[in-house]
Amino acid sequence: MQVTKNQSKALENYLKFKMLFLKEEYKKRLKKVQNSMREKNIELLISQDTNNMNYLTGYDAWSFYYSQCVIVHVDAEEPLCFVRAQDAGGAYIKTYLKDENIIIYDEKYIHVWPVHPYDRLIEIIKEKKWDKLNIGVEMDSHYYTAFCHEKLLKGLPNAKVLDSERLVNWTRLIKSDDKIKLMKIASEITQIGMKTAMDVINPGVRQCDAVGEIQKSLFYGTSKYGGEYSSIATLLPTGKGTSASHLTATQDKFIDGEATIIELAGVYKRYHVPIARTILLGKAEQKKIDAMNATNEALDSGILAIKPGNTADEVAQEFWKVLDKYNIKKKSRTGYSIGIGYPPDWGEHTLNISKGDKTVLLPNITFHMIAVMQFGDWGVEASESIRVTEGGCEALCSFSRDLYIKD
Repeated sequence: MQVTKNQSKALENYLKFKMLFLKEEYKKRLKKVQNSMREKNIELLISQDTNNMNYLTGYDAWSFYYSQCVIVHVDAEEPLCFVRAQDAGGAYIKTYLKDENIIIYDEKYIHVWPVHPYDRLIEIIKEKKWDKLNIGVEMDSHYYTAFCHEKLLKGLPNAKVLDSERLVNWTRLIKSDDKIKLMKIASEITQIGMKTAMDVINPGVRQCDAVGEIQKSLFYGTSKYGGEYSSIATLLPTGKGTSASHLTATQDKFIDGEATIIELAGVYKRYHVPIARTILLGKAEQKKIDAMNATNEALDSGILAIKPGNTADEVAQEFWKVLDKYNIKKKSRTGYSIGIGYPPDWGEHTLNISKGDKTVLLPNITFHMIAVMQFGDWGVEASESIRVTEGGCEALCSFSRDLYIKD
């Protein structure tokens, strides 16, 4: 059911108390994005990245499986939020926008090929006489499909459609102190979830039963702060599966003598704080103890290099120096920026802790520094969520990274 203007007005006082950030905060974010648009000669931005929609407007709903976006004109006082009619209520409730800036499309555009919601979006762009502008899109966004892009190219022949190069994502890189507070709350929930994992993973227990308890603890959160759904399922590779980092739980039982990797995130107000740890059931093989020790030494070495002014590359170089010392080969990156998260992942798609990334670290950049170590048919893993501080860095969680052995 569509929420009428009168209904949305009745919610006005309610919204003042339920909005996560003040309207002024969203205005500041908009100005930052518009400044970046000017630098890139983008006059109109279509942002379909769910995380960016939340960042720009406060919109928060499980509606990203249909076309939706935020439209930013370089000189506008507010963006537009373009959503399905069925989800209009979510936009009225969750965003700071004026009613006239919430634009809805009808059900007739849903899964009736070749009709598409972007047909309506194109009509709106033409109505506002924006059809000859330089239009930035998020070419590598999860939900910006090839069909969306084709519709824009064919429907707006006089516009120049170009990749915005993750413009909004980069604007999100440095967190405000208020966002850091939310991430610290999320970190409390993270550690509760990891403690639960260590308690419930035992020989003979089904993986799915263990994950059920882990998920319950992540949603229950603390006595003061409840958790939310994570943008990635709790990852639980076990046995030979530890050589493949993104396996999820099955009905199979944990086996004595096998290792299990747990990667999860506590979530609060969509801000994620992930960590990974490794648990071993039964007598530990020395090679796994040695690998875990080397992994933690490499993480510690990299973390020591995290401070304002250093680059992501410098952090990576210190991490890999330790791996080189032990003749351990690792090709994958060892970190990425984090913050707001919606499925299918919690990464911001900007900074990477990898060799060659020259991104300069600044205070309140947050990232997940993760060491995925794979050795043929087995592996170990550990990680920390890190905040860059004025004088160095801090780990957002204090949960031990040692190989947890239950014998």
